[in-house]
Amino acid sequence: MERRLAAILAADVVGYSRLMGEDEAGTLTALKALRKELLAPKVVEHHGRIVKLMGDGALVEFPSVVDAVECAVAVQRGMAARDAGVPADRRIVLRIGVNLGDVIIEGSDIYGDGVNVAARLQELAAPGGVVLSATAHEHAAAKVDVGFEDGGEHELKNIAKPVRVYHWSEDGAARQPEKAGTKDTLPLPDKPSIAVLPFNNMSGDPEQEYFSDGITEDIITELSRFRELFVIARNSSFSYKGKQVKVQDIGRDLGVAYIVEGSVRKAGNRIRITAQLIEAATGNHVWAERYDRELEDIFDLQDEITQTIVALLPVRLHGALVETMRRKPSDNLSSYDCFLHGRWLFDRTSGQDPKALELLKKAVEIDPACAQAHAYLALAHAYSLYNMCSISEAPSETALDHIKLALADGEGDHFVHAAAGYVYIMCGEHQLADSHSAEAVTLNPNAIYSLLGRGYVVSYLGDHAAGVDQLNNALRYDPHAPDFYYEQLAEASYMRRDYEKAIDIYKRWKNPPAHMNLLLAICCAQQGCQEDADAAYASHKEKCPQDFDIEQFVKSHTGMCKQSEDADHWLEGYRKVGLSV
Repeated sequence: MERRLAAILAADVVGYSRLMGEDEAGTLTALKALRKELLAPKVVEHHGRIVKLMGDGALVEFPSVVDAVECAVAVQRGMAARDAGVPADRRIVLRIGVNLGDVIIEGSDIYGDGVNVAARLQELAAPGGVVLSATAHEHAAAKVDVGFEDGGEHELKNIAKPVRVYHWSEDGAARQPEKAGTKDTLPLPDKPSIAVLPFNNMSGDPEQEYFSDGITEDIITELSRFRELFVIARNSSFSYKGKQVKVQDIGRDLGVAYIVEGSVRKAGNRIRITAQLIEAATGNHVWAERYDRELEDIFDLQDEITQTIVALLPVRLHGALVETMRRKPSDNLSSYDCFLHGRWLFDRTSGQDPKALELLKKAVEIDPACAQAHAYLALAHAYSLYNMCSISEAPSETALDHIKLALADGEGDHFVHAAAGYVYIMCGEHQLADSHSAEAVTLNPNAIYSLLGRGYVVSYLGDHAAGVDQLNNALRYDPHAPDFYYEQLAEASYMRRDYEKAIDIYKRWKNPPAHMNLLLAICCAQQGCQEDADAAYASHKEKCPQDFDIEQFVKSHTGMCKQSEDADHWLEGYRKVGLSV
């Protein structure tokens, strides 16, 4: 593994989603012209190398941090000159971050904390501005003819230690940096919007973390059943876990009007839950309460918290009580505990942790009617077909067995139907996938898993445009969605022949699994980038298990397509990377 010290410049477009929504063709044309006429020449002039272009972003490497900083300032000044005469709402404006740090070299690409810090820094830059890390500032400040203002220390997402930052803008005015993760200020939805932050585990036992997380997830699920609400998905809410962030900043970051936060203390057979509803814009408390109950009252307690929150929102809502038809994962507390722990591990490992499967199996052994545990087991076996790590001799059959058991006891559960949609499409049961994924959205139109599942199924049924639209709509509910959520959008984009979009998504992963490298290779090959396709395919073969049956993998993948032309399109891609299928 080769390492070196390098200056890294990361840039992206402010408000890119809005620009694309208003004029996709015009925005792409302007962006390509910007790269060709300004960015690339300035990089060459300052002895840099464009590592990669990523949709609305760019990653550039320089041997000198002085060159990197001078290039950043030159690009921003050039942007300002280009924008003269362009309407304000159609301008392409950049944020740029520069860091000096250690990078890992892999072919023509670079990785490591040096890159990650640069990417996070640009999120802190003012539109049209440049942000430097302390290391970059130390080496460049006295050698460039522009001044920088100390912006203080900031905690950057997925970066262990706070980073001191320095700001430059053309007008020289002090700029208050935005919080990490808030590239675009999200508009408030046209209905009451809410995010439930992860409840703090106050039990004094880190091993009980799964329980407090599980309580939070169940409250999110119950709130999301209300069509009248816009509820932020779990992944984005949990991105604030363990962080001290003002509710005002969270509200702006997620685009919501209300925040729920609280804590859980579990001791023996007793549980104490505190919960409070906060108005995000002002930080004012709308409601706060503490509950001390026996553990067996936990389900009623969740209902009470949910009902109170809904009733207190400042808009009269239809149906202010939770639908009685909804089902809990299990009424058996021991089974429920195993389910919470298993789900907690499953979600953090994409179902790859053997202990997660053991706990889920134990949950259904204790309570065979634990529908959601059966659904998770079905997903684990179905996913194993595509993750190149089969967990049973007959994963398809095992997945179908579990999903049938889940449906038998979870008829009114949106998650069970959403899981059924995924399982049936991965097993080639198109009609069942269609009906169950549609039912999941009917039961819970706010749940991101239901919305993503529907978009994914619709894409493989053959309506690619509708599938992409539904997947993009689903991701609005999860502004900090994990990268693997976007994998479904990548596949849908491929089937829509939007190879560039699919490639941009696949390249987000720092250490992608083997099957994702294979799909990236296919996209590159279809776009005519054979060198990139060969590199991705080589990475796939390096990570792929020696005993993996590639023919069965391809058969299962193409079997997901209802339309023969979609299956042929995938087969064409597989053949272009060198497979004899």
